[in-house]
Amino acid sequence: MKLRRLLLQVHLWLGLTTGAVVAVVCATGAVLAFEDEIGRALHPAWYHVKPHGARLPLDAAIARANTVLGEGRVTGVTVHADPARALELRLDGEDGAADRAFADPYTGRMLGRYRSDATFFHLTEDVHRRLLAGEVGKRVVGVSTVAFLVILASGAVLWWPRGRRGLRARLTVRARAGWKRLAHDLHVSLGVYAVGFLFVMAFSGLVWAFKWFEDGIYTVTRTAKHDATPPPSVYRPGATPAPLDAAFRTARGALGAAATYTITLPKDSAAALAVRAVPHGAPHPRATDAVFLDAYTGAVVKLDRYGDRSLGARTRAAFYPLHVGSMGGLTTRVLYFLACVLGATFPVTGALIWFNKRSARWRKRWDARRAARPAAPGTSREVPAGTDRVEA
Repeated sequence: MKLRRLLLQVHLWLGLTTGAVVAVVCATGAVLAFEDEIGRALHPAWYHVKPHGARLPLDAAIARANTVLGEGRVTGVTVHADPARALELRLDGEDGAADRAFADPYTGRMLGRYRSDATFFHLTEDVHRRLLAGEVGKRVVGVSTVAFLVILASGAVLWWPRGRRGLRARLTVRARAGWKRLAHDLHVSLGVYAVGFLFVMAFSGLVWAFKWFEDGIYTVTRTAKHDATPPPSVYRPGATPAPLDAAFRTARGALGAAATYTITLPKDSAAALAVRAVPHGAPHPRATDAVFLDAYTGAVVKLDRYGDRSLGARTRAAFYPLHVGSMGGLTTRVLYFLACVLGATFPVTGALIWFNKRSARWRKRWDARRAARPAAPGTSREVPAGTDRVEA
């Protein structure tokens, strides 16, 4: 009983002190759960095209985009195996006018562009990670996430019923039993359904909050960090870059079949051309294979398979899919979304439960104090039924 009382106090006061931050982080996480789907639904003409004729060579498509956007703006391009998907261009520029654009792969026509730092989702992500307060906000979110893990663990222990009858009661929401009971059931009964998902989300989110947590992944697995440094290209005076389409065909042959390929153009004359893809049958969307090619000959200089990386590197790569729910596809993401929505309500229902209990105690103390006061002359005190009435 002493342990249970201690857990209850820990659960209560951590919830009251960090509940506002937890509610905001969970609510913004629910908004971000379907960012890509919402973006495609709002701007379908940016993402989808009608196939017609042969695709433009990638060099020509990038050249046309640079003509519209400004010379040297395109730093990378995502190519989809689906013939009805547009080219997605990554941009770079001093004015920061945009960092993403879309082009028709058959004509090179620009379909749309935007600055990610000017979008609603960028603002939502900043609230989610830093509360719009920079590094200070990031630290507050990190500490609150640690507290949230303790809240979830202690809540699971406190929830555990003592018998089968109690189990049924703990799993049922009684909507017609009054708002106080409803608040209790929404917090306790629904909490058990979401606790596992919320715990995974919170635990995996620590990798972005604390550098020591990320380093701890490699310490625990006793493996080294993945060396992602690309090899250099061999530059020769007067050499011209290899045709991008020829290099891309070589990369696809090395990587194998995939739904999407992301090409990163060389940033200078000594850099290599990089192509990354998620192969079919990959365990999660971050299990990418990469191939690096000499920018002038188009020959493969390094092949970096996900399966060949260290245990620590593979574990670290899994944290983002675990955090956003993409590990199990659309079904898991829907469950994560529902868990986030519930997680945003738990601080509110928890505070209501605490307030209801405190207000009952306050009323009891107030009634006891009133009963202890001496009666004024000529008045009488009301006493409970069944007792003798004593006149003042």
